[in-house]
Amino acid sequence: MNGNGVFDRVALGATDVLVSRLAWGMWRFQGADLAHARSLVDAAFEGGINLFDTADIYGFNGRDGFGDAEILLGRLFSADPSLRRRMVLASKGGIIPGVPYDSTAGYLVAACEASLHRLGTDHLDLFQVHRPDVLAHPAEVARALEALVTSGKVRAVGVSNYSPAQLAALVAHLHIPLASIQPEFSPLALEPLVDGTLDLAMQHRISVLAWSPLAGGRLGNPGNDERAQRVCAELDSQAWRCGVSRAAATYAWIMAHPAGIIPIVGSQQASRIREAAAAHQVEWTRADWYRVLVATTGVALP
Repeated sequence: MNGNGVFDRVALGATDVLVSRLAWGMWRFQGADLAHARSLVDAAFEGGINLFDTADIYGFNGRDGFGDAEILLGRLFSADPSLRRRMVLASKGGIIPGVPYDSTAGYLVAACEASLHRLGTDHLDLFQVHRPDVLAHPAEVARALEALVTSGKVRAVGVSNYSPAQLAALVAHLHIPLASIQPEFSPLALEPLVDGTLDLAMQHRISVLAWSPLAGGRLGNPGNDERAQRVCAELDSQAWRCGVSRAAATYAWIMAHPAGIIPIVGSQQASRIREAAAAHQVEWTRADWYRVLVATTGVALP
């Protein structure tokens, strides 16, 4: 159920943007050590990843640092401009600490422009609304996203953390394809599987980018969580059979869904970023895949 190779590329939604089946996320990408930062980017490239996911809020620690992840990546681009040409660069906007959300047309355009400035690039390959602003009409959000594409500042647009109803409302007002939706999804966070998100994505040819695919670390260290322990036992069985890590087996489990879900690897360790590529070696049978599902729900399938 998962036959793509490490360096295979797939279309981002209905666009002509070609991306890897895994992405690397930079929500903890920060600091002043350029050599270390470059080593992480290189590890992603070595693992076949070309989709890099950041956001203007990444680097913010609750007091300061808004935009720090983008600034650090921009410093890498300045030191080696070839890096930018090798990646599909995605960022997000719409969160303002203390507000907390603003998806008015003026703000989304300004947020995107500010990201471009921090990154030192003239365009983003993907810009996503980070979280839904329920005070913004979907027609206004659509107008902003269309303006960004028309201006050339953005190649493709998407949303993050939208409900299926919010997604459908936005799609109804857009005159361009919505390329992506970014929900939380893992063997311990199944909401997109059951609330209609994945079905809606397949209906409209929208790529699904899964954040926190290892359940915020709970699949690495389940502790006393009996549910996580059951899931890890099934993942370990598959990992042992395929000679890969539990993390790689987990990414492959997510990628096996017909929606073509792209897990976002969140590790800031080069070795773990590289090892994610082993997900392409894992072949999940239907029986094995469903055993993980039963382990997490605790309910036998009818």
